[in-house]
Amino acid sequence: MPENPTSTQDPETQRLEAAVDAPGDAPRVGIIMGSKSDLPEMEKAGAVLAEHDVAYEIRVMSAHRDPEVVADYCKNARMRGLRVIIAGAGLSAALPGVAAAHTDLPVVGVPLSSRLSAAGGLDAILSVVQMPPGVPVASVGLDNPRNAAHLAIRILNSGDGGASVKA
Repeated sequence: MPENPTSTQDPETQRLEAAVDAPGDAPRVGIIMGSKSDLPEMEKAGAVLAEHDVAYEIRVMSAHRDPEVVADYCKNARMRGLRVIIAGAGLSAALPGVAAAHTDLPVVGVPLSSRLSAAGGLDAILSVVQMPPGVPVASVGLDNPRNAAHLAIRILNSGDGGASVKA
């Protein structure tokens, strides 16, 4: 449901109505990552979600190179049917925090290591877990997108007693 600037409804009501209108087969989890080089690792989250019959989508978008794309994706995530965002990034690992700043959905951060990482990935870990007040990001261990997917499944199950996702 596109936002109607002349609507008298508050934004929360508009978001809830959009969620009701989302197709039943719409992705429930969005997997985003900062670089194409992160794709082989982050696809592991998709594999876990697929094993549990959870519809997901996977996209590459950089918090530094494409900040408008990230903001737009996250602002419209609920309207498109998403319920959780998994965001993987390395080095400065800004993507999970930027995603959380632009959505009220749960964001699970996956710190990723690379050959450029400081202290074996400590830079990414600290970037994901050190968020300012009001911008929560859940975090899993370094290079552990599978756990991010398992956490996303638990989040999805928490709203309906587990009726929609097999664990």
